[in-house]
Amino acid sequence: MTHNDHTTLPKGRDIPLLLFGILGIGSSGPFIAKSSMPISSLIFWRNFLGALSMAPFALRKREWKTAEGRKAIALSSLTGVILAGHFLAFFAAMRFTSVATGTALTSLQPIFAALYMRYRGARISRQSMAGMYLAFLSLLAITGIDLHLSTRAFVGDLFAIVGGALAAGYVIVGSHVQKSVATSTYLTFCFGTCSLVALLISLIGGINLIHFSHQQWWLVLGLFVGAQFFGHTLFNMTLKRVSPVMVSLIVFFEVPVSAVIAWFWLHQHPSSGTVPGIIGLLVGCAIFVMRNTATTVSK
Repeated sequence: MTHNDHTTLPKGRDIPLLLFGILGIGSSGPFIAKSSMPISSLIFWRNFLGALSMAPFALRKREWKTAEGRKAIALSSLTGVILAGHFLAFFAAMRFTSVATGTALTSLQPIFAALYMRYRGARISRQSMAGMYLAFLSLLAITGIDLHLSTRAFVGDLFAIVGGALAAGYVIVGSHVQKSVATSTYLTFCFGTCSLVALLISLIGGINLIHFSHQQWWLVLGLFVGAQFFGHTLFNMTLKRVSPVMVSLIVFFEVPVSAVIAWFWLHQHPSSGTVPGIIGLLVGCAIFVMRNTATTVSK
């Protein structure tokens, strides 16, 4: 029997990494919403640049030479497929609903991650369950508002929820893989596979990959620097030491960052009903994870 506390707060160098990660990933929604580039093209370039930036470090490690390394690389590629699904859902949400609401619903990620840990044997306290109920009530409030406003926004909400579930899977599997290989190796194959999936979707659908305006390329660069490098890369660097549940919890603090950026840059003013829903969602998720006195039983 092993005991893993998924509520242990990060410390040392992981604190600044996660803080910069929040700022980086918080810029993702507004950049996606601002861009008019096709979703699969945007996903391809973002992850292709991410894999390219990590490849030199992975090449120096040469971890594919061992059987354990090859197995971890195969899992890294599987994680890339999961990440591609997350991006497709999240990017679609940014185009169908508001940045604040779509980001908030995707940030149900810690709930999905903690529920998985419970399935694996973790004990969930009553306070944590109360937090989950509060989060889902807030979720209903947010989606109910969007459903009333438009069917399109409600579809965006559904995309966001699916994106949150896939994000939890991406973080959980990624945490496991990085126990065997370096973060640079993991990200090279994870981002590389994700970009390959997006490339195949673009080629099959006859979607433009190259011919865009200068403004669109600047948005791609901003998305890569902010969300991909300072967001996903820094978060993944902490997964060797910080629980995927805790990292997922910290990720959902991107919601206020995205909302502020969208407010000033895209002039997306949250409705009176959406703001209480987002606050309730954040509070509920925080209670759920922070009050979790999880004890995981190995199976």
